[in-house]
Amino acid sequence: MKLKFYTKAKKKQALGRGLSALLNDPEQDIKSVEDENADKVVGSIVELELAHIEVNPFQPRSSFNEEHLEELASSIRELGVIQPITARKIDRNQYQLVSGERRFRASKLAGLQTIPAYIRIANDQEALEMDLVENIQRQDLDPIEIALSYQRLIDEIDLTQEQMSSRVGKKRSTITNYLRLLKLDPIIQTGMRDGFVTMGHGRALVNIDDSKTQIKIYQKILKDKLSVRATEDLVRQHNQKGETTQKTDVQPKSFSVEKKHISKFFGTKVDIKVNQKGNGRIIIPFASEEDLNRIHELLNK
Repeated sequence: MKLKFYTKAKKKQALGRGLSALLNDPEQDIKSVEDENADKVVGSIVELELAHIEVNPFQPRSSFNEEHLEELASSIRELGVIQPITARKIDRNQYQLVSGERRFRASKLAGLQTIPAYIRIANDQEALEMDLVENIQRQDLDPIEIALSYQRLIDEIDLTQEQMSSRVGKKRSTITNYLRLLKLDPIIQTGMRDGFVTMGHGRALVNIDDSKTQIKIYQKILKDKLSVRATEDLVRQHNQKGETTQKTDVQPKSFSVEKKHISKFFGTKVDIKVNQKGNGRIIIPFASEEDLNRIHELLNK
């Protein structure tokens, strides 16, 4: 494998030759940040052969716009790769992408054999965290990709939302809003990834618990080309109607037998009030202070 380093001075060139030896020395294969000379390798920029780089299996992004890749490939043919990718060393002459998969794919389309790369060394969990955090900060990820990255940081790296807020430089409320999108029906999530609806539409729809109703309103959004504000109004109307229907349809128990027995015990007509959750109170009226003392004595018997 031929390694070509970016150099500007003789001192840099000497360092480059030293790095080349380190990267290719089978007896001093650097795989961990604790290995000898690891500090000389980490952060260095080197021309890596594309054939020796594998795609990161932890990459949260699953789809790439072919037209955009072709445009980037055309730019690379003219100007080269301006921003190096980041790759971690996993074996001698073997590297894995940490970030820059679009540049990696476009370079292949452009017919390049090598690509400039920052070298990093990390175990799988560190690589996953680096990859997810770096990808979350990208501008071209769709909301669902970002939400899935946040969820993976919670599930696989065991980060709290507070820790994520610090790592990615986002407010905790922002992270919460993205994670709530994962409660949407998969059909709606796909529509958001494909650009049929925005994150604003998704944030409105997530306030509906029933999946079938979510899809019904989603279809209306597509058919009538509803704005986010119109969607919010539609969801609000649906929820208000649901509350009204629930109050109308659910008739509380009358407790007539209980009222009769309690009224007989206290010698006065009592009332029982119960809410939808089954909680309630007993109302015991009294005609005077003397009557109140009578009821009090009955309670103390």
